[in-house]
Amino acid sequence: MHPGLSCPGRLRRVRTSLESAIDVTLLYVLFIILIATVIRSAFGFGEALVAVPLLAFWIPLPVAAPLAVLVSITIAGIVVVQDWKKIHLRSAGWLVFSSLLGIPLGLLLLTNSHQRGVKAVLALIIIAFSVYSLIGRAPLELKQDSRRWLLGCGFFAGVLGGAYGMNGPPLVVYGTMRRWSAQHFRATLQGYFLPASVIGMSGYWLAGLWTATVTRFYLLSLPVTFLGVYLGRLINHRLQGDTFFKYLYAGLAGVGGLLLVQAITGRF
Repeated sequence: MHPGLSCPGRLRRVRTSLESAIDVTLLYVLFIILIATVIRSAFGFGEALVAVPLLAFWIPLPVAAPLAVLVSITIAGIVVVQDWKKIHLRSAGWLVFSSLLGIPLGLLLLTNSHQRGVKAVLALIIIAFSVYSLIGRAPLELKQDSRRWLLGCGFFAGVLGGAYGMNGPPLVVYGTMRRWSAQHFRATLQGYFLPASVIGMSGYWLAGLWTATVTRFYLLSLPVTFLGVYLGRLINHRLQGDTFFKYLYAGLAGVGGLLLVQAITGRF
Protein backbone atom coordinates (compact mmCIF):
# COMPACT_ATOMS: atom_id res chain seq x y z
CA MET A 1 0.00 0.00 0.00
CA HIS A 2 1.23 3.46 -0.85
CA PRO A 3 2.39 5.33 2.28
CA GLY A 4 0.03 8.19 1.50
CA LEU A 5 -3.00 5.92 1.85
CA SER A 6 -2.37 5.56 5.58
CA CYS A 7 -2.79 9.30 6.20
CA PRO A 8 -6.52 9.09 7.05
CA GLY A 9 -5.72 6.47 9.69
CA ARG A 10 -3.04 8.67 11.23
CA LEU A 11 -5.37 11.63 11.21
CA ARG A 12 -8.03 9.62 13.02
CA ARG A 13 -5.51 8.56 15.65
CA VAL A 14 -4.34 12.16 16.15
CA ARG A 15 -7.97 13.33 16.43
CA THR A 16 -8.72 10.60 18.98
CA SER A 17 -5.65 11.55 21.03
CA LEU A 18 -6.67 15.20 21.03
CA GLU A 19 -10.23 14.37 22.07
CA SER A 20 -8.92 12.20 24.91
CA ALA A 21 -6.66 15.03 26.13
CA ILE A 22 -9.58 17.47 26.02
CA ASP A 23 -11.77 15.03 27.96
CA VAL A 24 -9.11 14.59 30.65
CA THR A 25 -8.68 18.37 30.93
CA LEU A 26 -12.43 18.89 31.24
CA LEU A 27 -12.74 16.20 33.93
CA TYR A 28 -9.89 17.79 35.88
CA VAL A 29 -11.45 21.27 35.60
CA LEU A 30 -14.85 19.95 36.75
CA PHE A 31 -13.29 18.12 39.73
CA ILE A 32 -11.39 21.22 40.90
CA ILE A 33 -14.46 23.41 40.54
CA LEU A 34 -16.54 20.93 42.53
CA ILE A 35 -14.05 20.89 45.42
CA ALA A 36 -13.64 24.67 45.36
CA THR A 37 -17.41 25.22 45.29
CA VAL A 38 -17.98 22.93 48.27
CA ILE A 39 -15.36 24.90 50.25
CA ARG A 40 -16.88 28.27 49.28
CA SER A 41 -20.46 27.15 49.95
CA ALA A 42 -19.56 25.61 53.33
CA PHE A 43 -17.37 28.38 54.74
CA GLY A 44 -18.18 31.42 52.63
CA PHE A 45 -14.68 32.01 51.23
CA GLY A 46 -11.50 30.31 50.07
CA GLU A 47 -12.46 28.78 46.73
CA ALA A 48 -10.19 31.02 44.65
CA LEU A 49 -7.16 29.80 46.62
CA VAL A 50 -8.02 26.27 45.52
CA ALA A 51 -9.46 26.88 42.08
CA VAL A 52 -7.08 29.31 40.39
CA PRO A 53 -3.69 27.72 41.26
CA LEU A 54 -4.89 24.16 40.57
CA LEU A 55 -6.77 25.04 37.39
CA ALA A 56 -3.66 26.83 36.13
CA PHE A 57 -1.82 23.49 36.10
CA TRP A 58 -4.01 22.34 33.17
CA ILE A 59 -5.46 25.44 31.55
CA PRO A 60 -3.89 28.87 30.93
CA LEU A 61 -4.09 31.36 33.80
CA PRO A 62 -5.97 33.91 31.61
CA VAL A 63 -8.68 31.25 31.31
CA ALA A 64 -8.52 29.93 34.89
CA ALA A 65 -8.87 33.34 36.61
CA PRO A 66 -12.02 34.60 34.82
CA LEU A 67 -13.52 31.10 35.01
CA ALA A 68 -13.08 31.14 38.80
CA VAL A 69 -14.72 34.57 39.00
CA LEU A 70 -17.72 33.42 36.93
CA VAL A 71 -18.13 30.43 39.25
CA SER A 72 -17.82 32.81 42.22
CA ILE A 73 -20.66 34.97 40.85
CA THR A 74 -22.82 31.87 40.41
CA ILE A 75 -22.19 30.59 43.94
CA ALA A 76 -22.80 34.00 45.48
CA GLY A 77 -25.98 34.48 43.44
CA ILE A 78 -27.42 31.12 44.51
CA VAL A 79 -26.60 31.66 48.20
CA VAL A 80 -27.99 35.21 48.17
CA VAL A 81 -31.27 33.94 46.69
CA GLN A 82 -31.40 31.02 49.17
CA ASP A 83 -30.47 32.89 52.34
CA TRP A 84 -31.01 36.58 51.71
CA LYS A 85 -32.75 36.94 55.08
CA LYS A 86 -29.50 35.94 56.82
CA ILE A 87 -27.38 38.60 55.14
CA HIS A 88 -26.22 41.50 57.29
CA LEU A 89 -26.92 43.98 54.50
CA ARG A 90 -25.42 46.99 56.26
CA SER A 91 -22.18 45.15 56.97
CA ALA A 92 -21.94 43.80 53.41
CA GLY A 93 -22.62 47.24 51.93
CA TRP A 94 -19.92 49.00 53.95
CA LEU A 95 -17.42 46.22 53.23
CA VAL A 96 -18.03 46.50 49.48
CA PHE A 97 -17.75 50.30 49.58
CA SER A 98 -14.48 50.32 51.52
CA SER A 99 -13.06 47.51 49.33
CA LEU A 100 -13.44 49.79 46.30
CA LEU A 101 -11.18 52.28 48.08
CA GLY A 102 -8.53 49.62 48.71
CA ILE A 103 -8.41 48.07 45.23
CA PRO A 104 -6.25 50.86 43.66
CA LEU A 105 -3.60 50.39 46.36
CA GLY A 106 -3.69 46.65 45.76
CA LEU A 107 -3.14 47.19 42.04
CA LEU A 108 -0.16 49.42 42.85
CA LEU A 109 1.32 46.61 44.93
CA LEU A 110 1.24 44.41 41.84
CA THR A 111 3.91 46.57 40.24
CA ASN A 112 5.81 47.36 43.45
CA SER A 113 9.41 46.16 43.60
CA HIS A 114 8.91 45.18 47.25
CA GLN A 115 5.81 43.08 46.54
CA ARG A 116 7.26 39.86 47.99
CA GLY A 117 8.21 41.60 51.24
CA VAL A 118 4.75 43.12 51.60
CA LYS A 119 3.16 39.75 50.87
CA ALA A 120 5.33 38.06 53.52
CA VAL A 121 4.35 40.64 56.16
CA LEU A 122 0.65 40.22 55.36
CA ALA A 123 1.03 36.43 55.51
CA LEU A 124 2.68 36.58 58.94
CA ILE A 125 -0.08 38.85 60.28
CA ILE A 126 -2.79 36.45 59.01
CA ILE A 127 -0.97 33.41 60.47
CA ALA A 128 -0.41 35.16 63.81
CA PHE A 129 -4.10 36.09 64.12
CA SER A 130 -5.18 32.55 63.21
CA VAL A 131 -2.80 30.80 65.59
CA TYR A 132 -3.66 33.26 68.38
CA SER A 133 -7.35 32.44 67.90
CA LEU A 134 -6.83 28.67 67.52
CA ILE A 135 -5.01 28.34 70.85
CA GLY A 136 -8.03 29.68 72.67
CA ARG A 137 -7.35 33.39 72.70
CA ALA A 138 -10.64 34.75 71.39
CA PRO A 139 -10.24 37.86 69.24
CA LEU A 140 -11.92 41.13 70.07
CA GLU A 141 -15.70 40.79 70.10
CA LEU A 142 -17.88 43.45 68.52
CA LYS A 143 -21.40 43.50 69.95
CA GLN A 144 -22.61 45.57 67.02
CA ASP A 145 -21.30 46.86 63.70
CA SER A 146 -18.32 49.18 64.01
CA ARG A 147 -17.91 51.72 61.21
CA ARG A 148 -14.17 51.89 61.90
CA TRP A 149 -13.69 48.12 61.69
CA LEU A 150 -15.97 47.82 58.64
CA LEU A 151 -13.97 50.44 56.77
CA GLY A 152 -10.63 48.98 57.88
CA CYS A 153 -11.43 45.34 57.09
CA GLY A 154 -13.15 46.26 53.81
CA PHE A 155 -10.22 48.45 52.76
CA PHE A 156 -7.67 45.69 53.39
CA ALA A 157 -9.95 43.20 51.64
CA GLY A 158 -9.77 45.49 48.61
CA VAL A 159 -5.99 45.75 48.88
CA LEU A 160 -5.56 41.97 49.09
CA GLY A 161 -8.11 41.44 46.35
CA GLY A 162 -6.51 43.94 44.00
CA ALA A 163 -2.97 42.67 44.62
CA TYR A 164 -3.39 38.92 45.12
CA GLY A 165 -7.04 38.01 44.50
CA MET A 166 -7.45 37.16 48.20
CA ASN A 167 -10.28 39.32 49.55
CA GLY A 168 -11.29 36.77 52.19
CA PRO A 169 -8.95 37.14 55.23
CA PRO A 170 -10.04 40.63 56.41
CA LEU A 171 -13.69 39.65 55.90
CA VAL A 172 -13.17 36.55 58.05
CA VAL A 173 -11.54 38.69 60.74
CA TYR A 174 -14.56 40.99 60.85
CA GLY A 175 -17.08 38.14 60.81
CA THR A 176 -15.36 36.34 63.67
CA MET A 177 -15.21 39.53 65.75
CA ARG A 178 -18.94 39.97 65.20
CA ARG A 179 -19.45 36.29 66.15
CA TRP A 180 -21.76 35.66 63.20
CA SER A 181 -23.25 32.17 63.10
CA ALA A 182 -22.09 29.82 60.34
CA GLN A 183 -25.25 30.54 58.35
CA HIS A 184 -25.06 34.33 58.72
CA PHE A 185 -21.33 34.26 58.01
CA ARG A 186 -21.83 32.31 54.76
CA ALA A 187 -24.74 34.47 53.59
CA THR A 188 -23.17 37.85 54.44
CA LEU A 189 -19.89 37.04 52.71
CA GLN A 190 -21.83 36.13 49.56
CA GLY A 191 -23.63 39.46 49.84
CA TYR A 192 -20.13 40.96 49.63
CA PHE A 193 -18.68 38.66 46.97
CA LEU A 194 -21.59 38.98 44.52
CA PRO A 195 -21.06 42.68 43.64
CA ALA A 196 -17.29 42.38 44.13
CA SER A 197 -17.08 39.47 41.68
CA VAL A 198 -19.32 41.20 39.15
CA ILE A 199 -16.98 44.20 39.25
CA GLY A 200 -13.98 41.89 38.85
CA MET A 201 -15.56 40.09 35.90
CA SER A 202 -16.30 43.43 34.25
CA GLY A 203 -12.58 44.12 34.40
CA TYR A 204 -11.78 40.81 32.71
CA TRP A 205 -14.38 41.56 30.03
CA LEU A 206 -12.92 45.02 29.36
CA ALA A 207 -9.46 43.44 29.14
CA GLY A 208 -10.71 40.94 26.57
CA LEU A 209 -10.18 37.93 28.86
CA TRP A 210 -13.80 36.73 28.81
CA THR A 211 -13.35 34.45 25.83
CA ALA A 212 -15.38 31.68 24.22
CA THR A 213 -13.14 29.13 25.97
CA VAL A 214 -13.95 30.62 29.38
CA THR A 215 -17.68 30.57 28.58
CA ARG A 216 -17.50 26.95 27.39
CA PHE A 217 -15.76 25.73 30.56
CA TYR A 218 -18.18 27.76 32.68
CA LEU A 219 -21.32 26.34 31.05
CA LEU A 220 -19.98 22.79 31.31
CA SER A 221 -19.14 23.35 34.98
CA LEU A 222 -22.63 24.54 35.99
CA PRO A 223 -23.92 21.07 37.03
CA VAL A 224 -20.97 20.47 39.41
CA THR A 225 -21.25 24.05 40.68
CA PHE A 226 -24.90 23.47 41.64
CA LEU A 227 -23.93 20.16 43.27
CA GLY A 228 -21.07 21.83 45.17
CA VAL A 229 -23.35 24.59 46.49
CA TYR A 230 -25.84 21.98 47.71
CA LEU A 231 -23.17 19.86 49.44
CA GLY A 232 -21.52 22.93 50.97
CA ARG A 233 -24.84 24.15 52.32
CA LEU A 234 -25.38 20.79 54.04
CA ILE A 235 -21.95 21.06 55.65
CA ASN A 236 -22.53 24.67 56.67
CA HIS A 237 -25.78 23.87 58.45
CA ARG A 238 -24.01 21.18 60.48
CA LEU A 239 -21.36 23.60 61.74
CA GLN A 240 -22.12 25.37 64.99
CA GLY A 241 -20.40 27.75 67.41
CA ASP A 242 -16.79 27.04 68.34
CA THR A 243 -16.42 24.23 65.80
CA PHE A 244 -17.23 26.57 62.94
CA PHE A 245 -14.77 29.21 64.15
CA LYS A 246 -11.99 26.63 64.56
CA TYR A 247 -12.46 25.62 60.93
CA LEU A 248 -12.39 29.28 59.94
CA TYR A 249 -9.16 29.96 61.82
CA ALA A 250 -7.56 26.82 60.37
CA GLY A 251 -8.59 27.88 56.87
CA LEU A 252 -7.27 31.37 57.48
CA ALA A 253 -3.95 29.93 58.68
CA GLY A 254 -3.81 27.93 55.44
CA VAL A 255 -4.37 31.11 53.43
CA GLY A 256 -1.55 32.81 55.31
CA GLY A 257 0.72 29.82 54.79
CA LEU A 258 0.05 29.81 51.04
CA LEU A 259 0.69 33.55 50.86
CA LEU A 260 3.99 33.09 52.73
CA VAL A 261 5.11 30.29 50.39
CA GLN A 262 4.31 32.51 47.40
CA ALA A 263 6.32 35.35 48.95
CA ILE A 264 9.34 33.11 49.58
CA THR A 265 9.33 31.28 46.25
CA GLY A 266 8.10 34.15 44.11
CA ARG A 267 5.71 31.79 42.33
CA PHE A 268 1.93 32.09 41.79
